[in-house]
Amino acid sequence: MTELIAAALIVAQEETSSGSGVLGLLLPMLVLGVLFYVFILMPQRRRQKKTREMQSQMGVGDEVRTIGGIVGTIIGEDEQTFTLDLGGSTMRVVRRAVAERMTEDTEGDDA
Repeated sequence: MTELIAAALIVAQEETSSGSGVLGLLLPMLVLGVLFYVFILMPQRRRQKKTREMQSQMGVGDEVRTIGGIVGTIIGEDEQTFTLDLGGSTMRVVRRAVAERMTEDTEGDDA
């Protein structure tokens, strides 16, 4: 009878130690996942939303800079592309390639 009690105590002790071991491994992984989301994914989503809003507000006559550094004025647009006047020639670019709208404020930020 005492052997059964001793065996039950050993089994209970092993379950307790293995349960805390899983929790000990799971908790740091959970904390890392939350930190990854807060510091990487949330800011990236905010930037993407801001960029989409800016690109949807652009229209004919706006001076823009592409992600490749090309500066031009929008002279035409459709659902997926802008047509840019580059000062003597034109170029079609996809909307996603427009990085920013050029204004007097952004031209002075090169310092």
